[in-house]
Order: sequence, then C-alpha cells, then structure tokens
Amino acid sequence: MSKGYLMANLRVDDPEIFKQFSSVALPLIEKYGGKLLARGPHADRHEGNVSGVVTLIEFASKSAAEEFYFSDEYQAAKVIRDQAVDTDLMIIEGM
Repeated sequence: MSKGYLMANLRVDDPEIFKQFSSVALPLIEKYGGKLLARGPHADRHEGNVSGVVTLIEFASKSAAEEFYFSDEYQAAKVIRDQAVDTDLMIIEGM
C-alpha cells in the first residue's frame, strides 16, 4: 500500500494563535499515525510566489491521512487555525 502525504502551505497572520493550533494539531498527527517530515518557513522557493510555513506529513496511506484530516478532533483544531492562518492544503497518495 502506498503512503499518503498531507502537504500544506500556511500563511500565518497571528503567531500566538498558530502556536495554539500547533499545540493541538501536533499530538493529533501522532495519534493518527502521522509523521512530520518537514515544517518551516525557510523553503527555497524557486518558482511561484507562494509564501508561508511549508508542512509535509506522512501517513500509512492516503485514507489514513484523510481519516486524520476529516476527524472531529482535527476539524476542531482547524477552527482555531482558520482564525489566523490562510492555508493551502492537499492530500496525495505516494508512488
């Protein structure tokens, strides 16, 4: 079975709210079997003009990533995130 990956680009308007979101979301990633592979604002951007914190999380499968994302717990954390972060987020199946 192929791995699943959640990729997000987060443009943070309020760092304090983002810290609050992260303190809730990071334990949920672990609970749902996710592994944080990369996270930070310092991606080398060679094309396009997207800015923000890049996040890459690996899950056992695409369905596991979707189970995490659509869980009631993560949707509650997303309410916090959406107060201060403009987000581009995708889930993709690995090769």
